Amino acid sequence: MTKYAIGVDFGTLSGRALLVSLEDGEEIASCVMEYPHGVMDRTLPSGERLENGAAFQHPQDYLDVLNHTVKTVVAQSGVCPEDIVGLGIDFTSCTVLPVLEDGTPLCVLDEFSSDPHAYVKLWKHHSAQQEADEITVLAEERKESWLARYGGKVSSEWLLPKVLETLHKSPMVFSAAQRFVEAGDWLVWNLTGREVHSSCMAGYKGTWHFEAGYPSDSFLTALDPRLRGLVGTKISTKVMPAGTLAGGMTKSAAENLGLCVDTAVSIPVIDAHAALPAAGITGPGTLMMIMGTSTCHILMNGEEKEVPGICGVVKDGVLPGYFAYEAGQACVGDHFAWFMDNCLPERFLTQAAAEEKSVYALMREKAALLAPGESGLLALDWWNGSRTPYVDADLSGLILGMTLKTRPEEIYRALIEATAFGTKRIIDTYEQHGVNIRSLCASGGIAEKDPLAMQIYADVCGREIQVAGSAQAGALGSAMFAAVASGYFRNMEQAAGVLARLKDFSYQPVAENSAVYNKLYDEYVTLCEYFAKKNHVMKRLKKV
Repeated sequence: MTKYAIGVDFGTLSGRALLVSLEDGEEIASCVMEYPHGVMDRTLPSGERLENGAAFQHPQDYLDVLNHTVKTVVAQSGVCPEDIVGLGIDFTSCTVLPVLEDGTPLCVLDEFSSDPHAYVKLWKHHSAQQEADEITVLAEERKESWLARYGGKVSSEWLLPKVLETLHKSPMVFSAAQRFVEAGDWLVWNLTGREVHSSCMAGYKGTWHFEAGYPSDSFLTALDPRLRGLVGTKISTKVMPAGTLAGGMTKSAAENLGLCVDTAVSIPVIDAHAALPAAGITGPGTLMMIMGTSTCHILMNGEEKEVPGICGVVKDGVLPGYFAYEAGQACVGDHFAWFMDNCLPERFLTQAAAEEKSVYALMREKAALLAPGESGLLALDWWNGSRTPYVDADLSGLILGMTLKTRPEEIYRALIEATAFGTKRIIDTYEQHGVNIRSLCASGGIAEKDPLAMQIYADVCGREIQVAGSAQAGALGSAMFAAVASGYFRNMEQAAGVLARLKDFSYQPVAENSAVYNKLYDEYVTLCEYFAKKNHVMKRLKKV
């Protein structure tokens, strides 16, 4: 009798469930649902206005998406629930919410419904930059050893800055919160009735280490005396290896989802990390680029190296036996969407409608006709701050070289090129610090839908880029973790041998294009170093 597993992938704007046959990897059914509240970056449901840099979500959205998508794929597939061995979850991170001891989110309580800090702080919530800087400075002063594992600088996207921001801006929420918990862990808590925490999420975004644990109470107390005892109370130390068995599904959860009681639920993983085994990456040397709203650059290595600006190096962070590294760019798909939403002339919309194609398809067609360097434009990909290597949410975007002759498609292509330059910078940073990269692989919406961008990336990086075979690589990876957690497969290597796959084509660099891009890349690096380290005008502009 064929067995199945379900993976549920929670992204920035939506969640998707995928039901997979464990016999041959056939993707039987899938379902996508957008979050009803979306990303709240201007107002709360109460009408409360939000500050710049804020990005909140409503936790009920996650439950709605989980219930709807899982029930839908079970119904669509016709598969008997008794044949579904497990369910796995991946989630954006650090996406954190304050809850009571029983897991109730503070934002659903009347007294906190108008307080933004009672809601989920999405990964791209960047208004905790001041707190991130405070933590970095103190860690440097105290020569905290953990700082080097995180590229030497704390990001506003991570757990501790977000918790400290809550303490500074809403002491009542901080006081009422009995736990600060990753959204992925919170969903597993809802499914199993067990509060356990993922080593993947804690390791990369919570500054947790498999030997040393979280930063010491001495450090946290020095940061703010009100943080004394934070770890062990408001931040749980019940950390378990990512992808292992979290527990069996409770009766109420099973009834909600149309599954069986005690169906295996795996410890969640970060959405980007789940994509590696789905593409068959089970060892060191292959850099996986998960390309969507933002991009994560993840690879495994046999050693723990210090790499500036990374989002962490975690033992067993993706698969047992390897140190996994994460770097990233905070704005990629968002970069292109910003331009299309705000800078597109009416004539493009008219032409797209007349030719019965999407405006994105039309823009790609026009941009593809341009040669590298033809426009004379160069951009910095900091529309949502910088992750690697500068780890600074206060850096902002730039386009250089515009004239009265500059056309929209030239700007659009320059924005794509900027993100490709950012990826090359990350590759160079890895290799300059002893983490070798033999090959590149990509997954995510851009890898699936944007051949122009992928070819530009191949040309800029001067390397072949393979593409994950599944359009739902994150969900497939989560299903694989669930299958291993259930005991169906011995390990992820065995699971990958059956379920993982790549597309039957790849993107090859064009030598003459790469030669031009090498020159532009040198200019890109010069601009980056100038605005990140020498002239802090971008920071000053935000304070005017």
